Amino acid sequence: MRVVIIGGGVAGSAAAAAMRRIGADVTVYEAYRDPAGPYGSFVSLAGNGLRALDSLGALAAVQAAGFPVDRQLMWSGSGRLLGDVPRGRRAGDPRRSVTLMRSDLVAALRAEATRSGALIVTGERVLVDDSRCAEADLVIAADGIRSSARRLVDPEAAEPAFAGLYTVSGIADHPAASQTGSFNMIFGRRGSFIHLTAPDGAVWWSAQIAAEVPPDLAAVTPATVAACFSTEPTAAGIVAATSRIDGATVNEVLAPVRRQHDGRVVLIGDAAHPVGAGQGASMALEDAVVLARELGATGHSPGGVDVEAALASFIGLRAARLGKMTKSASRNRDAKTAGPVAARIRDLVMPVMFNRMYERATGWLYDFDPGSLPTPVRVVDNRSGAETP
Repeated sequence: MRVVIIGGGVAGSAAAAAMRRIGADVTVYEAYRDPAGPYGSFVSLAGNGLRALDSLGALAAVQAAGFPVDRQLMWSGSGRLLGDVPRGRRAGDPRRSVTLMRSDLVAALRAEATRSGALIVTGERVLVDDSRCAEADLVIAADGIRSSARRLVDPEAAEPAFAGLYTVSGIADHPAASQTGSFNMIFGRRGSFIHLTAPDGAVWWSAQIAAEVPPDLAAVTPATVAACFSTEPTAAGIVAATSRIDGATVNEVLAPVRRQHDGRVVLIGDAAHPVGAGQGASMALEDAVVLARELGATGHSPGGVDVEAALASFIGLRAARLGKMTKSASRNRDAKTAGPVAARIRDLVMPVMFNRMYERATGWLYDFDPGSLPTPVRVVDNRSGAETP
């Protein structure tokens, strides 16, 4: 089976590694010269994302590139502790959440895909109707929320819309901010502020700031962030000590995509379901594993791989989980943009309810196991005749 993947970020690189494990001949086309590039901020992977990485053979590399985070602490803007729970897992799960730079996650996935025999071509923007996709048995569109493939697969799909938040991230020298191993979220007056301390003592932070209209991203500076969190002492102190800031990005939402495949082309990751809430990368990893698993299962039939049947099964298996995740992400955004009255109620209720309800409310998310995949097999590239491991 010949597979072309459009997009070499988290979703595309994960899909490449997954497809190689079922013996597909895989080529990835990535528009950026370096898909692991020095852009983007950090990502955190919960238990479900780590299981998917394990299925892809990339877990150890990702763990080595990041650091474990044991606890998640929720704070009011004034510094009152609202909740303290295990980060991204049930209390009895020994596998800790991992935080790392997005570029390092992409690099680890790309290395695994390449090691497994996938060809990754960078600096080339390819569309679904490009001649390079014409002979593929399957085209996987992993080209993000601004997907060029989505409109071809579903002509009635909506365009992404501003979610009322924009994100700014940075690194600060502020050793008193938090202990290593804790993920801290501050609910501020203008948005939420996340910070955690890396093993080298640097503080990684990310601010999600509420706005009625998208800002001029080029004009967003540390001073902009400082002004938004001037009434939250911890956040203000971290921003004041910032030594590096990443470019601001606009948070967008996408109405449900009703048609996610056309029998040969399938949308995965943010191209199909941008969820946010710290689960975008994990959901993309799950997609890659489940898709490969379904394709591999149909490949055992007498007629070989039934791509259309596998895609239908894949979409059916993912629909309920992703729908639930989208609703959860919406509630997450609402909490970050709460008005004064709602924020006051939240600060009163959370210390009583959050710790008690957390595991019951999130178990469905963190317990998910996408299943196992076979180890990579040797295939012959029909174009060159070369055998890949």
